[in-house]
Amino acid sequence: MGKRITWRANALICIIILLGFALTSYISYHSNREAFEQDAERVSQLTSEGIARDIDAQFTRPIDVSLTMANDSLLKEYLTVEREHLDDADYLESLRAYLDAYRAKYGYDSVFLASAATARYYHFNGLDRMLDDRGNPENDWYHAFLAGSEEYALNIDNDEATDDAITVFINCRILDEDGGTLGIVGVGFRIDDLRGLFSAYEEQTGTKAYLVDGAGTVEVATDGSDDGHTNLFAQGAFAGFDEQVTASREEDRNLWYSTDEGSGYLVAQYIPYLDWFLVVDHDTSELDAQTARQFALAAAVIAGVVALVLVATTSIFRRYNELIVKQTAAAEQEHKSLFQEAAEQLYDNIYEIDVTHDRAASEETEQYFQSLGVPPGTPFSKALAAIAEKQVKEEFRQRYLDTFAPAAVLEAYARGEDGLSYEFMMSDDDGTYSWMRINAHLFTWSDDGSVRMLVYRQNVDEEKRREHAMIEQMQRDSLTGLYNKAATQERIRDRLAAAPDDPFAFLILDVDDFKSVNDRHGHSAGDTVLTEFARAVSGQFRRDDVVGRIGGDEFAAFLSVPDVAAARKKAAELVEALRLDVETDAGTCRLSASVGVALAPACGRDFEALYRRADRALYRAKALGKDCFVLDEG
Repeated sequence: MGKRITWRANALICIIILLGFALTSYISYHSNREAFEQDAERVSQLTSEGIARDIDAQFTRPIDVSLTMANDSLLKEYLTVEREHLDDADYLESLRAYLDAYRAKYGYDSVFLASAATARYYHFNGLDRMLDDRGNPENDWYHAFLAGSEEYALNIDNDEATDDAITVFINCRILDEDGGTLGIVGVGFRIDDLRGLFSAYEEQTGTKAYLVDGAGTVEVATDGSDDGHTNLFAQGAFAGFDEQVTASREEDRNLWYSTDEGSGYLVAQYIPYLDWFLVVDHDTSELDAQTARQFALAAAVIAGVVALVLVATTSIFRRYNELIVKQTAAAEQEHKSLFQEAAEQLYDNIYEIDVTHDRAASEETEQYFQSLGVPPGTPFSKALAAIAEKQVKEEFRQRYLDTFAPAAVLEAYARGEDGLSYEFMMSDDDGTYSWMRINAHLFTWSDDGSVRMLVYRQNVDEEKRREHAMIEQMQRDSLTGLYNKAATQERIRDRLAAAPDDPFAFLILDVDDFKSVNDRHGHSAGDTVLTEFARAVSGQFRRDDVVGRIGGDEFAAFLSVPDVAAARKKAAELVEALRLDVETDAGTCRLSASVGVALAPACGRDFEALYRRADRALYRAKALGKDCFVLDEG
């Protein structure tokens, strides 16, 4: 009887232990799985956003450089006189040197020019080939672009002019004064640059990135599958997912997959520049296997515990429960640390906000608020206002508050948005301001249904300053340092649009007899003359006036004036100041200038009208004997 009771008691204990183990393991597994999946989704989505943003940044500069060449008056002049110099070696060398200068300056793999008149394809190494054979598929891009009307387009092809490597080409249309196409100019960079970008993200986040076309063919990858023949969805873990991944070009596609070949989380988004899809794969096969091994290990431990319970009483049961709890906590912490480390490699700080309840959702976030002098327990909305007041530069504060205020966040989440982003200037400890970028991920916290916001803060000061410096450089004339023609037009249009009724003077200045300087002394002396003339012109104007070079020896200036008398006085001072003796390697050049002046709004309220009137006045000044000015009052 005693043995039967003992056996029954032991059997009952064993059953309880087994049931407890099964229930605890089930709850622990699903809890860990949910946390793991949320972290996997966040890292994958952040990686996809980061790669897409960097791809966009990588294409911005070559497009700007190509557009600059397409609007260069010197290049247009080359094409205008091309038929007259088909057999001219000096002309060919000059054109080759022009293209090679851009290649050397910006480090592109290819810089080319295709003539619409002769179908000649010029390269930085010289004349490469003719493109007039419409039966040659290698020339399809040329004829298709000429037949279209777009300002620029991207083309991915082998670079026949160098080593036949796969290259991304930026093709820009060169237009004459009547809007006709003179030719196509552009730059090219190797597709290997994108592979390097992918490799850096893969090392940081443990993900895998691919660029595939609409049919699923791998175009760019770091695992060697980008041979142009491998279909990402034809076999392996992704087999059969092509319709789900590439079905939409309007919105991102996210999905979990699990097959015999593996399991993980996929994020796909369409890249318009390339007409390809970016696919980011977070392979969870190894973590799934690790979870299974941990589960098997726990089962083995429970078997030993059951055996000991049969001999040693219920104290072993208590120890076993403690072991299970420790293992569960350790596994959860391991997963959490893994994904937190991956995210922190990309961002400076990460904070969590309970938006629904208007409060900090982590101890780290609460400590950050307190470091700014915010009392413990202060609502997030008030802490946000304190951050804006103490750290955010004044012109960015209102937009910062409008973006991240609890009501605005909840409204955005209700519209279906799961992310917010804002760039602004934030003060450092020493009081200086740096550019910061905040990316916020919105999600529902499963425990209480509240809307949470993970805030990722990243210092992008160096990136923004490089961007601003590049934009400023692109707006400057390479010889004189003044604004180029496009930048001059844009800034004058902006001034007119901001104050259409204010009085302004628009001046066109032309170096008298400049052609004779080039003819007598050479182009080197001509460049010296233009440089010194530009310095003299610039010295006659205020910091906020617009001064630019709009042609070979033609300059423009735009400034506010109180009345007609002030405009006349300024024009007369210019004519006097531009009577110069310039020392060059070829001798002394005596300069003078003719000036045409148009007044706004009397002569017009837009750039084109003022340019026509000022140009007409310049023509009259030339007719009067040069070295003078003519003012068109309207």
